[in-house]
Amino acid sequence: MKTLTIIDTFGFFFRNYYALPQLRNSQGFPTGLLTGFANFIYAIKNEHDTDYVMFALDSKGKNFRHELDPNYKANRPEAPEELKKQLPVAISWIEKMGFKCYSEEGFEADDVIASAVKFAKRHGIKVRIVTHDKDLYQLIDDGRVVIYDPMKKIEIDSEKCFEKFGVYPDKINEYLSLVGDTADNIPGVKGIGPKGAKKLLDDFGSVENIYANLERIANPRSKSMLEEGRESAFLSKQLVRLDDSLNIADTFEAFYFPCDNPLVNIADELEKYELRHMLSRVRNEALHVKIKEAPSNTFRAILVDDAKILFNVIEGIEEGSWVAFDTETNALDAYNAKIVGFSFALNEHEAYYVPLAHHYLGVGEQIGMEEAKEALKKLFKHKIVGQNLKYDLAVIENNFGLRLSSSYADTMLMAWLLNPESNVGLDTLAKRFFNHDMVKFKDVVSKNENFSHVPLDKACEYASEDAWMTLKLYNKLHDMLEPRLLEIAKEVEFPFILTLMRMEKEGIKIDGAYFEALLKRTDGAIDALKHEIFTLCDAQFNLNSTQQLGTVLFEQLGLPPVKKTKTGYSTDENVLNELLDKHPSIAKILEYRELYKLRSTYIEPLLKLSKESPLGRVHTSFIQTGTSTGRLSSKDPNLQNIPVKTALGREVRGGFVAKEGCVLIGIDYSQIELRLLAHFSNDEAMVKAFRDGKDIHYETALKLFGEQEAASKRSVAKSINFGLLYGMGPKRLSETLGISMAEAKRYIESYFATFPTIKAYVMEVAEQAKTTGYVETLLGRKRFFDFEHANAMQYAGYLREAVNTVFQGSAADLIKLSMNKIMATLIHDEAKLLLQIHDELIFEVVESQAQSFALEAQKVMEEIYALRIPLKVSIAMGKNWGELK
Repeated sequence: MKTLTIIDTFGFFFRNYYALPQLRNSQGFPTGLLTGFANFIYAIKNEHDTDYVMFALDSKGKNFRHELDPNYKANRPEAPEELKKQLPVAISWIEKMGFKCYSEEGFEADDVIASAVKFAKRHGIKVRIVTHDKDLYQLIDDGRVVIYDPMKKIEIDSEKCFEKFGVYPDKINEYLSLVGDTADNIPGVKGIGPKGAKKLLDDFGSVENIYANLERIANPRSKSMLEEGRESAFLSKQLVRLDDSLNIADTFEAFYFPCDNPLVNIADELEKYELRHMLSRVRNEALHVKIKEAPSNTFRAILVDDAKILFNVIEGIEEGSWVAFDTETNALDAYNAKIVGFSFALNEHEAYYVPLAHHYLGVGEQIGMEEAKEALKKLFKHKIVGQNLKYDLAVIENNFGLRLSSSYADTMLMAWLLNPESNVGLDTLAKRFFNHDMVKFKDVVSKNENFSHVPLDKACEYASEDAWMTLKLYNKLHDMLEPRLLEIAKEVEFPFILTLMRMEKEGIKIDGAYFEALLKRTDGAIDALKHEIFTLCDAQFNLNSTQQLGTVLFEQLGLPPVKKTKTGYSTDENVLNELLDKHPSIAKILEYRELYKLRSTYIEPLLKLSKESPLGRVHTSFIQTGTSTGRLSSKDPNLQNIPVKTALGREVRGGFVAKEGCVLIGIDYSQIELRLLAHFSNDEAMVKAFRDGKDIHYETALKLFGEQEAASKRSVAKSINFGLLYGMGPKRLSETLGISMAEAKRYIESYFATFPTIKAYVMEVAEQAKTTGYVETLLGRKRFFDFEHANAMQYAGYLREAVNTVFQGSAADLIKLSMNKIMATLIHDEAKLLLQIHDELIFEVVESQAQSFALEAQKVMEEIYALRIPLKVSIAMGKNWGELK
């Protein structure tokens, strides 16, 4: 059984500080905590067999416990100065030694630990928790989870827990609810001590049962104290509850024990702080250690540096067999990267690396570029599989002008179809399916260098492994995917790779002069706002520093602090909105933040990118596996999230222009998700409204509010229509419409009474998700939900996401089908598909052909799939993106 060691980081450091002598180095710097930490790491390495190590940290700011009780942890004394000096050093050592920390905003280390324990238990991993926190004793599970005391060097199981507290781990929550915990300012019931709590729990089992049987408590003093402390008891029980809802599955492999002796990585730090005894140990071990051979892989890595051998290998490939393929380059940008070499695998026993452009003194023989091109032509006649194949195909096309002429597959997409929530990186998949640790890029390529500097033997081992593992994954995933998902892969997702490649290569033109002017105007507006804010606040400070802003607002101006964090006052958007009417500077600060974000996120980066392009075009990178619903995301730059509702956001879109002689065409699916709701639910009224071409929001308002109010209530109906798709409840609807909760509740009840078929369908989706653990989109893609291990908040969230996925995921299906067909039938030299922004496609078309092209594309999009109701699109044309809305 593998073992995970979790360190309750701050608790461990505090305990170390107080338990060890107050040591100092010759400079007077305190080193007691550091000495204890180094000794602990040495003990983990030498005395304990652990496969994973996680350092759990509290997040900055408050969490749900502070909302329950503002006094939670409020009585904690200020940490001693000598402890505060050592903490940042110790925290920095964690990363330097190769370990990983984990924290999550809004959660404590206890919650991180509980979530990690839940994950480990589900995967058969034993857990050792290094802590003195009483709360965490409730996680003890004999044989699977123990508490470890690093001072006494003992493991604490259920019996030792009972010896310490008089109760077993499953009653620790109840026990602390009664006795409290002074360390965290958890009140408990005043007057009830450990012995009294133990007797009460022996008699009644839980806090709830104690209060249900107060009349049976014979001791009048205990009864009186319990009656007075009722509220405190139940509050305490909520405070000591651990939230194990964090999803650490995708990051778990990062907590592998990093190397044979992590202390080697901080030898210079041990010397700096004069931890001489530990430094001597580390150096002596380093002197006597024998160089280990790298563990032998289950395949043979073959370097092919002779063209004749390369062609012989390719000629020997059996017709119809799959070839795994991967490239190595000098950069991450596929459209500018130069190829350094390529690897391929024909079976699961051996893989080949072909070096092309390694550059270092003494480099061996390599294959010439012309010979490589001929070899690739022959190789690409076979069926090719890659991991993130879009990148490799773009590299080959841009370096050699070659395109695939055969079948192809992508293991990243196959893994994503298998479970769209999971990490689909090659290293993670290798570990998940084969328990195999891949050679890490950082261990092969030195800092500030690229792959062309890697020696051929190391390059061969690294690159060949990628191809070998890709083939193993293809065979594994092909067996695991059900036929329907394999069909989606072959008919939709794999062809979509080429669609996205062509879009990325085309890019979209940026009007540099327009953005220069916009940048200048925005900078002027930002400077004016800064001057106004400084005048209103009667102070000059760094507006981007939350600490300085907090000091000005809450100390100098005396505004009431809404929320505090560990580093000072919170000044997030929610806080500022609460203070909006308290001071005239607040509105200006919010306006400044919006302008500054647009400037730094879009205006300046887009201008820079356009200047780097000879044609003044920016090329986003579309991520096919970026969401669980199937929608695309994009990066470098992200063009999916440019604001459309703000004036400046619309101005940013105005800088994306058509090239000379062309126009931009935007074709947008009209109310696609509501149409899918009508299709799936087969609600008679909604289906009829769409078939008759009526305004669905007006028709909804008509049915809910009657003819006299229909027009004025159309926006209300629209909010309900769309809110339904995203699981909007009365609270959210009341906030959206600015109405009372009671009124919002009446609106929703009236809606479902008017459209009973829709309510039945939405409930059916939710029930199916709970029963099967997944939902399906129109084409049959699946998204999974872990209802079995969800807490109440997660459970409600999963139900909302399940309903939303059916509609948003199905809309993604339709737009992908349309894009593939348009790319295959309508795109040519004078008509290009540039962008997809959710339900909208943006084209650049020669002006004389724009009208006819738009009608042809409209026909494809409206006829792409036969639904119960007609699909409709809206068409807009203009010289820039801003004109399309």
